[in-house]
Amino acid sequence: MKKAFYLSTCSTCKRILEEVNLPSSVKLQDIKTNKISPEDLEAMQALSGSYEALFSRRAMKYKSMGLKDKKLSETDYRDLILEEYTFLKRPVIVDQEQIFIGSSKKTVEQLKQHFNS
Repeated sequence: MKKAFYLSTCSTCKRILEEVNLPSSVKLQDIKTNKISPEDLEAMQALSGSYEALFSRRAMKYKSMGLKDKKLSETDYRDLILEEYTFLKRPVIVDQEQIFIGSSKKTVEQLKQHFNS
């Protein structure tokens, strides 16, 4: 799979996608208008090692739903991401057997090296 899961209304996602200059072979998927499929999420989990690694605690609903006070299982993380797109840490870029999750400086640098080398 060669896909970038992002949110078109997120300025950070847009900035990163512009900085990285992804090749045209990477399909862009706006997760607000085109929900994440269970199969895509399972593929991302297989590469990242856990659903928790894909889960964003920055989502506004994380606090409003009282999730910060609960002990969540891997199944909970999976179900929450499939239910609500804002729980996916963004962007997630998959290039065959490599996955890049989130917007940290380290991740963006790794993306640049991977796609612009």
